[in-house]
Formats: sequence, C-alpha cells, structure tokens
Amino acid sequence: MPDALTMDKIVSLCKRRGFVFPSSEIYGGLGSSYDYGHYGVLLKENVKARWLEAMVRERDDIVALDSAIILHPQVWEASGHVGGFTDPLVDCRFCKKRFRADQLDDAQCGKRPSKHPGETDDCDLTEARQFNLMFETRVGPVEETGTKVYLRPETAQGIFVNFKNVAQLARRRPPFGIAQVGKSFRNEITPGNFIFRTLEFEQMEMEFFVPPAEADEWYRYWIEERRAWYLRLGIRESHLRVRPHDADELSHYSSATSDIEYLYPIGWSELEGIANRGDFDLTAHTRASGTKLEWVDSATGERYTPYVIEPAAGLNRSMLAFLCDAYDEELVGERERTVLRLHPLVAPVKAAVLPLLGKDAEMAGRARALYEELRRVLSVEYDDNGQIGRRYRRQDEIGTPWALTIDEQTLEDDTVTLRDRDSLAQERLPLGRVRERVLDLLAAPWSSPKAS
Repeated sequence: MPDALTMDKIVSLCKRRGFVFPSSEIYGGLGSSYDYGHYGVLLKENVKARWLEAMVRERDDIVALDSAIILHPQVWEASGHVGGFTDPLVDCRFCKKRFRADQLDDAQCGKRPSKHPGETDDCDLTEARQFNLMFETRVGPVEETGTKVYLRPETAQGIFVNFKNVAQLARRRPPFGIAQVGKSFRNEITPGNFIFRTLEFEQMEMEFFVPPAEADEWYRYWIEERRAWYLRLGIRESHLRVRPHDADELSHYSSATSDIEYLYPIGWSELEGIANRGDFDLTAHTRASGTKLEWVDSATGERYTPYVIEPAAGLNRSMLAFLCDAYDEELVGERERTVLRLHPLVAPVKAAVLPLLGKDAEMAGRARALYEELRRVLSVEYDDNGQIGRRYRRQDEIGTPWALTIDEQTLEDDTVTLRDRDSLAQERLPLGRVRERVLDLLAAPWSSPKAS
C-alpha cells in the first residue's frame, strides 16, 4: 500500500522531472518564488487553454481581455486596495518567524511545530502591525521625481476600468462577461506550501456583468459551472467541495462568496473563489474617475450599474491540484511505478514516440517520421535514450497518456504498439492510423482511474 501523498513527494517529482524549480537557486533561492521548466510550462499552458475554451471559445456571452500589470495608482485607491489591502502581522523574536495575527491558531511554532505561536514560554510575539500586501515601484527614470505605482495584486480591476470600452465595442449586453489570464503580485506575509502561495502568481478571472435582479441566480450558476469544470478535467469529486463564506469572512465588496476547495496534502484549501461583488467596483471607479461605468440600453433608454459575479481561480493552485490529484504509486511486476494520471487534455505531452532500439537506423527513421507527422497537431516527444522500460517510466512520471513503440514488427508490417498509461493495455495498429487513433482517444471522455 503506497504511503499517503505528501507535498514533499509532489515537490520532488516536480524538480526531478522539470516541472518546477526554486527561483534563483544558484544564489540560494528567493523564498516563495519558482521557475517553471519545460513540462511545467506545457502543463500551465494547457490549464489556461482549457479555461479559455470554457470561458470564451465555447460561449457567446464572454469576451477576452489582457490589461496592463501597472495601472494608474488611482485605480487602487478607488478599489480600496491602498487603504484596506493590509493584514495584521506579528513577529516572534525567539524563532524569527512572521505570522498573521488573525491566524495564530492555524500556524505552527517555528521551534515546536506541535504548538501554535504564543503557546510556549519561549515565544515572544510583537504587537500586531498592519502589513501592506501590494508591491510598490516607481514610473520614471529618476527615483526622487518618479510616480509611485503598484504591481497589480489582482487582475479584476483592469477589467472594471475597461468596462466602458468593452461594452461599447464587444456588441454584448448584460449578462455578459470579460475574462482575463495574467500575473498578479502580493507581498504575502506567510507564503509557502510550494506553489500554493507565492509572491507572483497567475490568475484566471472572469467578471460577469448582470442586471441587479439576476445577480443571485448567476452567482449560483457560476458556482456549479466552475465546480463542473474541475470535474470534467478529471479532479475526483471526493477531493472537491464548495464552502460558502460566513458573514465575518466576506470582503467589503461582497454580499456572498463561496470557495471551491480542494483536498491538498496540506488539507482543504481554496482552489477558486466565486463572489457576488454587487455594483461596488463600477460605482467606486465611476465616483473616482468621473466616467459613468453603467449599462445603457440604446433601444429603451434604460440605464443601470450592473452587478458583478466573479469566478477567480489561481492558475498555480489549479496546476498544483491537478498534479496532486493525478499523482499515483503502484506496484507493476514487483517494481514500484510513479505515474501522473493527468487528464489527456491537460497532460504536457500527449504521446511519446519510442524506437525500441534507438541506434537501429531503420527503426529510428520510422520513429522520426511518425514523430514529425504527429508534432504538427499534438504535443509529442521523441525519446530513444535508454532501455524501453525506463523510457516508459519517464513518460509515466510526466503524465504522457500514450506511448508509441516502433520495433522489429514495425519493419515487417508497418504496425506500432500503442501503450496506455493508466491501464498499461497495448494495442497494435497500422502506422497510417496512429494520428487518427490518438486524436480519437484525446477527444474521448476520460475520468480518473484512481480510487476516490
């Protein structure tokens, strides 16, 4: 029976197989900053692509946007971030660790992890201080005369300040949405748990503008729609739940918020939040900018400030959830196999082309030809290095759903072996049908074979 999944196992696999590396590692690293290797980039791009498909390409009521990372500083004053985007902070003079004052009961003492900060005689906590979560920088070549600006802590405000532009040009009327994927930056007090909470991260946010009377209906719709998206991409239902926020948890702009939570190795934690933001944002920017951000029906003359329903997901957290849910260990032929059972649509590489004998010129030639054919339509990999069993294991660990092996029989009858990652079943098929077969498999329904 394999041991329970730990974050250490995920971290080890990610570094070993080139998904994620500590940033600036040769200089000792920078806390909670990470670089994404080849397979990490491909995995992230696939998650983004599936999100954009679900949000934009497959719908008529949502359009895309890519707003600037550095916005006018008044944007953050109007949104409440400058005055209110702070957390209470305490330091322990003994262990030198920093904690959120409102989360001491959930934190671990720096010297005695079984205790909470403040529970031991050695703990020496400072008074709580407010800690600004936004990164400041300056625009202008001379520091003394430059304008103080901020790296955005969320992508949402870039959508709100563009509401008028999009409403006029996109030929949409409420209910309609604006979707954006991009980087955000937060000077986190307690970053950690690998890529779960980092200083810079990517968000997948959509602001859905609705008539005020329809806000609750759309709020409930988007909770279920976003939950279903994770299930469709293979996340096990037993590891996913919806948790409505209590009244004392709600942000100042929210009348209702629910978190879609995933059961990470660190416990149940937020994967995505869905909030009913009301008309707070458009009203605040209207008041601060003097520009009316409202919907006007040209036919009837009706005008109102739309309410906003916001599904906001972290790309890094989504990637981590897919990795955790896919990670599996099993015994195959008395040898332990580590495998990422990723949904094929999310997997970094869809198929691996493997000549049984890499130094055999004829086998290698057939394999390269097949690889060149498939790479035009799929993310595929060619691997002729090492024993075939080791190559299978390598592909299993990066989540490749199918392996295509060219062997002696291929030279006789132009057939190849297709091996399935999850079942280990093999089938023989003609070289001329490989592309069609892999594309059919990719389009077929898929669910995790892991026990719930």
